[in-house]
Amino acid sequence: MLILLTIRGSCLSEQSMYFFLSYLPLMDVCFTSTVAPKLITDLLAQQKTISYNSCMAQMFSAHFFGATEICSYDCYAAICRPLHYMVIMNRQVCYVLVMASAMGAFSHSIIQVLIIIGLPFCGPNQIDHYFCDVFPLLKLASMDTRLWVIAIITTTGVLSILTFVALVISYIIILSTLRTHSSKVCRKALSTCGSHITVVFMFFLPLIFTYVPMADSVRNDKVFAMFYTMIVPMFNPLIYTLRNTDMKNATRKVWG
Repeated sequence: MLILLTIRGSCLSEQSMYFFLSYLPLMDVCFTSTVAPKLITDLLAQQKTISYNSCMAQMFSAHFFGATEICSYDCYAAICRPLHYMVIMNRQVCYVLVMASAMGAFSHSIIQVLIIIGLPFCGPNQIDHYFCDVFPLLKLASMDTRLWVIAIITTTGVLSILTFVALVISYIIILSTLRTHSSKVCRKALSTCGSHITVVFMFFLPLIFTYVPMADSVRNDKVFAMFYTMIVPMFNPLIYTLRNTDMKNATRKVWG
């Protein structure tokens, strides 16, 4: 929230890059808020319960805000097409990208909810997880859900893999374009891209292991989920903004 208010309260908000950098912490706050408050209260309470409607709302929100965080084109355009960046990434394009991301995330989330709503739950009601997610809920359904598991793997799982591969390819292209620049520029870009790539791996690899489950990953689904619901959203603002000189200067001006 500090980063969001800093960008909104300074002249940085006029730049397209900082439009996305203010959008990212907002999504991080919303994404973590769908899981963390309930997790904290459950850790303090003896009876850990959640209503059916609240469970559906939590699952929808977690999938929606998690899916809207994925956007790589801005970083690619800023480094690979720096002279064209202001023309390519005008404010209208920024709004279109954000709306497209939100619409895609909404479609993905509502499909997950519709799958679960259509299932009968007549038996056990204990979820082996710290938040409502599609696979833990499928285990409770009073019917054979193997087809739904395959459907979710081929949609959410494959989408996660394709997005991860696209991000890795974009960073490979970014790094390959640095060969023509000076060593100082290369070191700066490598330092920035290195931390970004680390966050991408920390977010997507646990996500892939969760939604493309294997024998060992099923037992560790809560550990994997902790990475993309808690740890990465906590590090995102630090890595993407606080290492930025313009951001540091704006923080001093706004809050100094």
